[in-house]
Amino acid sequence: MPTAMNGDVALEYDERGPDDGETILLVMGIGAQMTAWRDGFCDLLVDRGYRVIRFDNRDAGLSSGTPGPPPTYRDLLPLVVPARAARIRARPAPYTFSDMADDAVSVLDAAGVDRAHVVGASLGGMIAQTMAIDHPRRVASLTSIMSKPGALTVGLPTVKVFLNSLKNPPGSRAADIEFELTRSERIAGPLFDRDAMREYIAGAIERASQPDGLMFQAAAMFASGDRTGALRRLQVPTLVIHGRVDPLIRLSGGEATAKAVPGAKLVVHNDMGHDLPRPLWRSLTDSIAAHAASAGARVTAAGPTTVAP
Repeated sequence: MPTAMNGDVALEYDERGPDDGETILLVMGIGAQMTAWRDGFCDLLVDRGYRVIRFDNRDAGLSSGTPGPPPTYRDLLPLVVPARAARIRARPAPYTFSDMADDAVSVLDAAGVDRAHVVGASLGGMIAQTMAIDHPRRVASLTSIMSKPGALTVGLPTVKVFLNSLKNPPGSRAADIEFELTRSERIAGPLFDRDAMREYIAGAIERASQPDGLMFQAAAMFASGDRTGALRRLQVPTLVIHGRVDPLIRLSGGEATAKAVPGAKLVVHNDMGHDLPRPLWRSLTDSIAAHAASAGARVTAAGPTTVAP
């Protein structure tokens, strides 16, 4: 696989589809490898004529890991509750979403792509939003999936769901598979396929393991702050997709994102949780492709909410 460089950070990526097709850049979420964008999902976009690029974020998969011990929950607390900072000597986050957005631009540079339709899921949606804010010339359109604008008042999970999402696996292959399977099922919607997820997790563990990366990326999330004000000034055509039963980033996070970006369209799937279930791949990729195709015509009026089946 090819590798892009952002300074000392090496970023593993792959691509498929026609070299002369418009590019869709896929950005995955916290702790997840690029293979969480499943081959079949990517192929549906390729079938539409797009060149699809996906990559491992720093601290995930085969990309560079951050040296040193990862942040702890104590380190994250002042980032979440700034008033506590005076009483806790916190370690600064080693990077923010702006750095991760620069990583994504480096991938485009390495692939010889000037502008791309950028699609991000969960924390990847936050990176994609930051990329559109920091590098608007490089972003032909933005699709933010099961994500939020960074405000701590919207899209909040329960404390139990949040803490569970940041736990490290036990450390043995069999136990790690069961751990990740249970974690995935807890935040998924009713279309969760346990057997398919078990197969995916086993393959991901075999491919690479960076258990400390999850906390490094969580620190970046909290250190990056609220993007709402910057999103209000965004002029990039934007689509927001969210699941009504998402327990990790609840629907208010997607609604806040769509409300912030001028002209953004919100699509809500009633049977989608914090996952990209196979039965929805066709609908999701249809929405992404249609949005990319219409990105040339800038929407200036707020788009209506569409409830998908």
